[in-house]
Amino acid sequence: MNKKFTELEPSTSRKRRRDEESEAELDNDDDDSQSLALEENFTFSDTLMALRMMRTQFPRTEKVTVQPFVLRSQLYSSLKDRTQVDMELESLRRDRVLRIFKLNTGQDDHAVMFMDDYINQIERVVKRIEDKKQDDIRVFEWFKIHVIQSKLDTSIGHQELFSLLSSGGKVKEEHISQLINAGLLIRQLIDQNMYWFSIPNIGSVLKGLSQGRKEVLSILNRRKYKEMMLVSLEKKRLRLSPLDMRFHVRDLIGSGHLKTIQTPSGLIVKVAKD
Repeated sequence: MNKKFTELEPSTSRKRRRDEESEAELDNDDDDSQSLALEENFTFSDTLMALRMMRTQFPRTEKVTVQPFVLRSQLYSSLKDRTQVDMELESLRRDRVLRIFKLNTGQDDHAVMFMDDYINQIERVVKRIEDKKQDDIRVFEWFKIHVIQSKLDTSIGHQELFSLLSSGGKVKEEHISQLINAGLLIRQLIDQNMYWFSIPNIGSVLKGLSQGRKEVLSILNRRKYKEMMLVSLEKKRLRLSPLDMRFHVRDLIGSGHLKTIQTPSGLIVKVAKD
């Protein structure tokens, strides 16, 4: 594990090379990884490899309008050492390869999104605003250049946000409101001077995430022994979530709601005891 962690130490040239390799591999492997059964790519040896694979397997439907993201719990389900996951995520975050977001689900959920995907998501939002010709869009460029490249945490204070945005131009409170309305920031309930960084247009997906979790557990709880073969469970379609069964099963295993049992016939997924 120490060797892997050392390889992820910050380095500009290494980061550039890793980004280029990542983009090439993702483009080439998209179709193949989408068709692989979950059992065939259930575990991984390092976090970046898992992120790349799960990114390509992210559901791509009309109902899902956000760029691919991976839940931290999904990574926990696919690597044996959670400490390794946390350490490698931290290194990748410092290298600005990805960003981590606290999700507004009422639980301790965190989404991981590659930085390039996050930038693309912001640009989609800006394009829609630009088409409506209603708002000054300069603040979004300030946000991309001066805020998200400098502030790597999941949250930011009002004064620090104001200060970073000021590097781009004269900031007004209306600019902060624009970022909130665009879904890039969420004001924290316990402290109105603090904001969570957010993924635009993720609201409907988060609703589906919560409902899909309940639906998967319901399917298994109705079984006599509260278990199913993974290959059979993966084929079931969900009615209440735009995310697919593979996405939810990884999440529920990593969060401890489900467990797996290896048998000669394949993996069994079982509801974990309370």
